[in-house]
Amino acid sequence: MIAQVLGHLTNLVSLSLNARAFGTQGEMDAFLAANRVSETLFALMAGGALGSAFIPTFTGLLTKGERGTAWKLASAITNLVLAVLTLAALLAALFARPLVRYVLAPGFASNPQLETLTVNLLYIMLPPAAIFGLSGLVMGILNSHQVFFLPALTPALYRLGMIFGVLVLSPRWGIYGLAWGVLLGACLHLLCQIPSLLKLGGQYIPTFGLRLPAVRQVGLLMAPRVFGVAVVELNFWVNTRLASLMTEGSVTGVSWGRTIMIMAEGVIAQSVAVAALPTLAAQFALGKMDDLRASLAASLRGILLLALPASLGLILLRQPIVALLLQYGKFDAYSTQLIAWALLWYAAGMVGHCIVEILSRAFYALHDTRTPVLVGSIAMALNVLLSVVLSQWFEKIGWMPHGGLALANSLATGLEAGALLLLMRKRLGGIQGRTVLDASLRSGLATIAMGLALWGWGLAAQGMSAWLAALGGVICGSLVYALVILTLGVPEARRLTGWLLRKVRG
Repeated sequence: MIAQVLGHLTNLVSLSLNARAFGTQGEMDAFLAANRVSETLFALMAGGALGSAFIPTFTGLLTKGERGTAWKLASAITNLVLAVLTLAALLAALFARPLVRYVLAPGFASNPQLETLTVNLLYIMLPPAAIFGLSGLVMGILNSHQVFFLPALTPALYRLGMIFGVLVLSPRWGIYGLAWGVLLGACLHLLCQIPSLLKLGGQYIPTFGLRLPAVRQVGLLMAPRVFGVAVVELNFWVNTRLASLMTEGSVTGVSWGRTIMIMAEGVIAQSVAVAALPTLAAQFALGKMDDLRASLAASLRGILLLALPASLGLILLRQPIVALLLQYGKFDAYSTQLIAWALLWYAAGMVGHCIVEILSRAFYALHDTRTPVLVGSIAMALNVLLSVVLSQWFEKIGWMPHGGLALANSLATGLEAGALLLLMRKRLGGIQGRTVLDASLRSGLATIAMGLALWGWGLAAQGMSAWLAALGGVICGSLVYALVILTLGVPEARRLTGWLLRKVRG
């Protein structure tokens, strides 16, 4: 979690510098649209293999003492993912212009310069897809060996590459400098993990391992997950497509609003889920189902205790937070309004996103990729439908339509989280539901108290600078929430307080 915080702080710096240099103008829309292709390729291959198939299978082999087979598997999957991503990137480069014009951002066709800019940026940002694919699998190998801190720092190094691009390269090359910064950041993302990988003493084998049973198992587990990721990415493409048809800056508004929400969600849920997956997979491999239920329940309690106040805090403090982080240079008050509007509706779905993070990985640990993929596919299909309907409805009632895209995502993800929770409870014969419900109720009471405090702070902070309004609200809300949580006797809060006291005394 500490590494996640450092990574997201670096992301905030990068986001702030990008906002200062480019604001929410058309060239930033073009950059984000072009980067969508590379992110999709990475999510489809490396993301699908890493999260759902590779880590559980690789961890299972290590747990059973089959170290040689485990490294053959790692080599084969690395070679396969690298080959497929390289081929896909070449095809995307070959058909770049029709891809942008007819699929990704048809709204840019009315501005030939913007369309050409998007195509040129796409050429630069396709190679990082293959680099990220390799880096993602290295991260999976390290996580399987219970090495988490350095892999969790890699996003910070990626953002450092982007920071270098915007500070050093962009003054001369404009938005192209930021694109080259993406390529530099991808290289840093991979290279920083190599020393830790070499320390494991594994062996690389130049083979695709198509006859290796473990490779076929990864393929079988990965196939439904790739389909599920494709459905999720389709939603992002639909959002980009719809936003490109809206007012200038809408693509950036949707993307950056979600980015700010994901920063908080990543610190809360992704850090817990990434650390929990190898443990859950090992417990399942050893048949320790009681331990698995306890680990999952503890993860859910911890996530809910943090996600509920974070969600409401972002909703109530969205305007000063966005202004504090981004409103500099070319990023003006209207740009703040664009991002804050999307953040409002994305933050409403944060709890659902956090629950999905841990429950989907719990299913992967059980070697079940079909259930979360099926549920996620239905949810994302609903997301696409809601995106069209809600964006049109928002526009009809005079609201900025890109907020409807964010609300659609929150509603669909909330339904997905509820369905996964019910199915996991049935699969495990219970997940210590009383303790999870107890944590939710106590956190809910504390969140209500925090919300009242922030409402009062909002009235008192009118006319204050963004710095005072945002930071004062965060401090006020955090103190009230912590005080109420301790008063209600939440076990996790007591253990954390005791641990801090012991550290201070020590």
